[in-house]
Amino acid sequence: MASSPYRGRLAPSPTGRLHLGHARTFWTASQRARAAKGTLILRNDDLDRDRARPEFVTGFLEDLHWLGIRWDEGPDVGGPFGPYSQSERSEYYADVFERLQRTGLLFACTCSRRDIQQSAGAPHAADDEPLYPGTCRSQGKATLTTRTAWRFRVPDGETIRFCDGQLGAQTLVAGRDFGDFVVWRPDNVPSYQLACVADDAAMGITEVVRGADLLVSTARQILLYRALGWTPPDFFHCPLVTDEHGVRLAKRTDSASLQRLREQGVRPEDLQAKWRLTS
Repeated sequence: MASSPYRGRLAPSPTGRLHLGHARTFWTASQRARAAKGTLILRNDDLDRDRARPEFVTGFLEDLHWLGIRWDEGPDVGGPFGPYSQSERSEYYADVFERLQRTGLLFACTCSRRDIQQSAGAPHAADDEPLYPGTCRSQGKATLTTRTAWRFRVPDGETIRFCDGQLGAQTLVAGRDFGDFVVWRPDNVPSYQLACVADDAAMGITEVVRGADLLVSTARQILLYRALGWTPPDFFHCPLVTDEHGVRLAKRTDSASLQRLREQGVRPEDLQAKWRLTS
């Protein structure tokens, strides 16, 4: 663990109701903060303009309180590192983006996701994101248009290593397990990778607890921390919760939503007892 006083965080996205997978991860994050006698921060990751809804913010607050999770800082309680909603932090993201641009590691890209998916033989990264084929990277500078994104040029062939608090030693190879990734989207919004690093650094997060589906994102983010001259936090990736068919839960899995479980009379203490047995 980091030597600084423990600061953990919950970072739900208000794009649907929370399900059992979210619940277990957020409960784990809260337990680790409590065990470390640390501070727990709630951040509203509401950068998805197309899907974020105010009713889902109300929903995750309701779900988290039902689970018995309490936090010390957040959009509903305030704190010294606010604002705690990403949609209110645009100026800060722009400053971090400009700092990244000065490193010379970014390049403009006009490729759409469809372009990348249709690229001949384009493989997928370990998290199933198509590997960027290098189209605009090899062209030098793309013409800036309303479709322009900015990508981070990864150091091809370099092995990114980190020790995960739950899963142990992890190694991912840049250019093989993940490729050049977007840090600034064509709609003038930071990507998840940039916003996550910027906020975790600004809020002094010492450990990030999240799902194992984000292991590859951790490698990307470590590169951003390095480029910005910041020290990354520790990481703890929780096993994913799956349905009866072994398929990872999604927000569209209404039967596993906390709202539906609550309506069925499920008690949070029963869920917590089960998680303690399997953790």
